[in-house]
Amino acid sequence: MLARLRQVARELNLPFGERKMTFNSRLAQELAKWAEDQGRGDAFHHAVFLAYFQRGENIARQPVLLRICSAIGLDPEAAEAVLDQRSYRQAVDQDWHRSRQMGITAVPTFVLNGQRLVGAQSYAALEGMVLSAKVGKR
Repeated sequence: MLARLRQVARELNLPFGERKMTFNSRLAQELAKWAEDQGRGDAFHHAVFLAYFQRGENIARQPVLLRICSAIGLDPEAAEAVLDQRSYRQAVDQDWHRSRQMGITAVPTFVLNGQRLVGAQSYAALEGMVLSAKVGKR
């Protein structure tokens, strides 16, 4: 699986370091929901991607997540409270439940009008999916 990730990252010109460990992303998922509510979801997801896949950082550790929040302009004290109280636990549980109901077992999975693309995809593949679903360009 890691070899496939490296290949796709190369093809898409994405930064991908030499990760030696896999870390639990649950707390990062919960904090991501909060970051989305703060209007910083895209920045948070990008920063966590770089931390995990490029630098091999342990995104299960609270100090790592708080540093990421601070770096993208989110209040680290508020983020710490979200993590300590597990404020977004239920929201992530609901996401996981929905994904199981849909038969999704890998991230990312793109679903549109019954079609699925699993894993990191090129722009051309995603565009093809959208066009074949007759959604059209905007």
